[in-house]
Order: sequence, then structure tokens, then C-alpha cells
Amino acid sequence: MNQKTASQINVPLLDLNRQYDPIKNDITNKLLTMFDDKRFINGPEVTELEEKICQYTNTNYAVGVSSGSDALIISMMGLDIGQNDEVITSPFSFFATVGCIARLGAKPVFCDIDPNTFNIDSKQIESKITSKTKAIMPVHLFGQCADMEAIQAIAKKHNLAIIEDAAQALGANYQFADKALKKAGNLGTIGCFSFFPSKNLGACGDAGIVTTNDKDLYEKIKCLRMHGETQRYHHKYIGGNFRLDTIQAGILTIKLNYLDEQHNGRQSNANYYNTHLAETIQKPIINSNSPSIYNQYTLKTAKRDALKDYLTKHTIGNNIYYPIPLHLQECFTYLGYQEGDFPEAEKAANQVLSIPIFTELTKEELEYTCYHINQFFKG
Repeated sequence: MNQKTASQINVPLLDLNRQYDPIKNDITNKLLTMFDDKRFINGPEVTELEEKICQYTNTNYAVGVSSGSDALIISMMGLDIGQNDEVITSPFSFFATVGCIARLGAKPVFCDIDPNTFNIDSKQIESKITSKTKAIMPVHLFGQCADMEAIQAIAKKHNLAIIEDAAQALGANYQFADKALKKAGNLGTIGCFSFFPSKNLGACGDAGIVTTNDKDLYEKIKCLRMHGETQRYHHKYIGGNFRLDTIQAGILTIKLNYLDEQHNGRQSNANYYNTHLAETIQKPIINSNSPSIYNQYTLKTAKRDALKDYLTKHTIGNNIYYPIPLHLQECFTYLGYQEGDFPEAEKAANQVLSIPIFTELTKEELEYTCYHINQFFKG
């Protein structure tokens, strides 16, 4: 490592300015067009984005919604999941995964994770199924698809819906044993995506979308996002205001053109880390049939807290996703879980640390990050 790189530099966890600058003029022109047009609700850009997401995920239908959280809620509403129903999911995820189940009066039923991928352990799912189970909600965590071949088989056997929490995985692929290749959002009954600004495809605020191949479900969800209206002031369902803003849709249609380029950059940076970080460090373990788009690049170490302090001292961005597993959150004490119930999720919560992976990282920043992580583990 050269002296220049050894001297302290600032490596952000994410720098949206670098992503935004090359498309600044396109975004500005699109915003001016939308402000001139004044169709801020259900403008043509919403339909355009929905059509492009269908093409991108190879699904038949897509419905733009107000956030990734609302994508989960409206999907469960579309599937009539509510009071006394059960949904099986992971305790190691962002809060919305489970919060949305509980908000509808359904019961989250947790299943521990695979210690390598951090995704739900498909081998444990079937033991969680009861007469009240309505759906399985796998989370494609950090940009790698869950074990969908096994999950599909379980869902088919027990006649359950699959709700993909694909908030971090737009563009991630999954290859089945018969070599069929499908994208996240096309691996279950319905797919739910978030366009939170820090995602690989991020809006300039909250936004989300759902995908499905079920026409009836699509029509119902479209209706639910407009307060359950079938026509003006005629309400078939009790829906809500889950609309995607036209402005966000317009921005996303531009950024979607660069999404695969973003993925390539993140995967290239991940390869750099994989090559240059010491072999003794547990780096992301990626299954060959489900390559990651690296929404995060996550290390796992028993020295996590000390590593975090060390990186922060050396101005290297980092974050813990997620420090408290969901079954141990105060608001879910009523479910009756306790420490020790899901040991792999609890271990991950105590040992994971994500480091910068965004496409626009410079070689100097990658070198600097690798140097200091290696130095830490030497020391």
C-alpha cells in the first residue's frame, strides 16, 4: 500500500452525490417537464415506471406505491391477510418486514436464518406451519435471493402465498435446478420493492412498487392503493392512500436505465474486497445460484464492535444492519419469544458490520478500506 493511501482519507458508507452528478441534467429536465405538466398524482410517469419494472423483472404486472413498507402492507391486504392469520418470516431484517404483518392484525411467526447468507433457513420453515398460516415472507437480505426453490416447494405443498420482501434486491437473479433463471419479484405470489434513497435504485424520497403475475391480485392492489375505489367515489374495498408520487416515478424511470451499471460496479467492488481482504475475515458467502447485487457488503466477526470503532476512527463509513433481531424488539414481546430462540439471528445481530460498497468508490478508497480492515485483524 502506498503512502498516499495509508494517510487518512474519508470513505463514506454511501455518497449519493457521486451517483447523482452524471444524471443531474436528465433529472432536472424531467422535473421541469413534470412541473409544467402538473399531473402530480397518477401522472404518465407512474405508468411508465410500472411498465419498465415489469420488463426488468419479467413479471406481468406492477403497481407503484408510496414506500417499500406500504408495498408489504398492500400486498397482504390484497391477499386478505389479517386478524388471526400467521405469516412466517425472518427475525433478521428491517423492522417493516414484521411491523407490516402486525399492523394488519396478523401474527408474525419467526424462523431462524442461514448463518452464511443471513436469509431465512428454508429447512426450518415447514415446522412453523399451522392451520393459521397464510403466507411465507422470505427476505432477500443484502441483495441475495433466499432459497426460493425450496420455499416454492413448501408453499405449493401447503397452499401458501409467497410474499417476497425484495426491498434490497431489485435486479437480483435466482437460478433453479432446471437452469431456469428468474429475477427477484418474479419468484413468488407477489414481490415488494423499496426505492428508499439508499437502495441500489433509490428515489428522492419514499417510494416502492409491487410485482405479480396474478391479474386478479393486480387489479385488487391497484384498487387498494386508491382507497379501494373501482371508480370515483365507488369503494369496493377499504384501501388507503398508497399512491406513488409522479415526481418520484419520473426520477426512478431515469435511474432505472443505469441500474445494471450500478450492480456491475458494486459487484466489481465486492470482488476487490474478496481478493484483498485477508482470508481469515468472514466475507459475504454467496450461493452460486443466487449472485448478490450487494445492497450491502457485510462482514461477520466476533470483534464487530471493536472493528466498528476502529473503522470510524479511521473515517471509513460503516453500519450495523441489524443490531437487535426482531423477536427481541420491545414492541413484539407479546409474541412470547425470548433470547436464545433464534440463535443464528442473534449471533448475526452481534457480529455483522457493513462497509462501503457503492459503485463510485475509487481504487484509493478501496485500498484504504482493505488496508485498515486487514491491519485491525493483524493487530
